[in-house]
Amino acid sequence: MTTFNRPLVVYGVGAIGGVIAAQLRLAGFDVTAVARGDHLGAIRARGLTLVTQAGTDTVELPAAAGAREIDWAAGPVVVLAVKSHQTASALEDLSAHAPPETPVFVAQNGVANEAAALRRFANVYGVTVMLPAAHLDPGVVIQQSHPVAGILDLGRYPTGHDALAAQVAAALRAARFHSQVRDDIMAWKHRKLIANLGNGVIAAYRPGPDADELIARARAEAEHVLTAAGIAFVTAEQDAQRRGDLLQGKVYDDYFSSTWQSVARGHTQVETDWFNGEIALQARLHGQDAPVNELIQRVTAEHARVGRPVRSLDAAAALKKLGPAPSPQHDHEIPVTSHA
Repeated sequence: MTTFNRPLVVYGVGAIGGVIAAQLRLAGFDVTAVARGDHLGAIRARGLTLVTQAGTDTVELPAAAGAREIDWAAGPVVVLAVKSHQTASALEDLSAHAPPETPVFVAQNGVANEAAALRRFANVYGVTVMLPAAHLDPGVVIQQSHPVAGILDLGRYPTGHDALAAQVAAALRAARFHSQVRDDIMAWKHRKLIANLGNGVIAAYRPGPDADELIARARAEAEHVLTAAGIAFVTAEQDAQRRGDLLQGKVYDDYFSSTWQSVARGHTQVETDWFNGEIALQARLHGQDAPVNELIQRVTAEHARVGRPVRSLDAAAALKKLGPAPSPQHDHEIPVTSHA
């Protein structure tokens, strides 16, 4: 049992935020969603539909169009779950209405959102999101793992832990998630960033060995760049051990990465500037090259901007443009110590 009794505001209830909000609400917590457009209208009219391998739940979920409609006097905790390219507008909205001491838990992929939140709010927490989910239709989110809804490890940003982190982790565990408090949460988020470098490939390129090679090269390049930059990240082995066999129980086998979902829904903006673009940024800051990630960043952004169909490009052409892979690097991950 958890003693956590503060209201929660899940700002952004797409695939990730929708599953988090629905499961917390089903577990009996006080949750308000912030949504927009047709999704907001559907939630207000019919509730949020949560689809899992076990069936469908209709979750009655209070929904707001923005931070202005939230009762901040009640001292809620914010779970920020928008896409990274939506972070600036979300934080602008939140900072206009929420007190600066409001805790903000950053349940987003990428590693730049925490620093952006810390400019506005004093109490920021990183959340490593291992939560396969989908959102393609208004009012509906699909949880692609069952019975465990996902893994949401968390900790204070940039490092450390406190009582609130432990309370929120306990609340998440009560809501079908696995959650541990970690002092080195950003090392885990950087490993997740490396995993997300394939999202653009999955969205833009036809699947096959060439696409697989493009993803592998992007990830190897990222490890080299992050090591040169002195940025800690946990090993792939640590990540695999944490995941274990927890994330099973898909509803649909043909729903893919969040970037694929964005392109499939016709969105003209995607998150690759905060995935592959993060590697390009660190490379430029530290005298390194990141041609693979630069290519994926540019191609995926253009793919979405002009509305090309998902998975329609030839990865062999991309590999040809990049030329031969560099010789294997002998750099190693910067070791970190993990705290549960």
